[in-house]
Amino acid sequence: MAKVLMIIAPKNFRDEELFHTKEELEKEGHDITIASTTTEEATGMLGGKVKPEITIDKVDVNEYDAIVFVGGSGASIYFENEKAKEIAKKAYETGKVVGAICIAPSILANAEILKNKMATCWPSEETNLLAKGASYTGEPVTVDGKIITANGPTAARNFGRTIAKLLKD
Repeated sequence: MAKVLMIIAPKNFRDEELFHTKEELEKEGHDITIASTTTEEATGMLGGKVKPEITIDKVDVNEYDAIVFVGGSGASIYFENEKAKEIAKKAYETGKVVGAICIAPSILANAEILKNKMATCWPSEETNLLAKGASYTGEPVTVDGKIITANGPTAARNFGRTIAKLLKD
């Protein structure tokens, strides 16, 4: 059983990207922790609610096997967030599985871990990924080494299953 940290925005995370991804990981027995900028109840774009267990400033990357950034319009708060970028970079550098869906792959791009990597994202972020040296695939889910990116809510279940598969390998 792996420990997975899912990072969401306090407002306007994308419901399916959290809940469907989480369900797929839990089906495989993985232990999920949800983090945000606050432990106050977070609300999704479609009205889903969840209470994060930890704030991102308290995250110790070494405690997790995978770090997953959830998209939705709220995720843009992490694009230039130093702590979020540091979490992504440290997870990548220490060989953890790193995932991001929807607009969240821009967090990975801004953390400079998508350079020379294949990645996908919500179409609005394609320019940023390319500018940071990624090879944009446009696929629903793209895996390059231990980095998994997905393009949005319709890919969430496949994204979750793909993370679970990488955690087995």
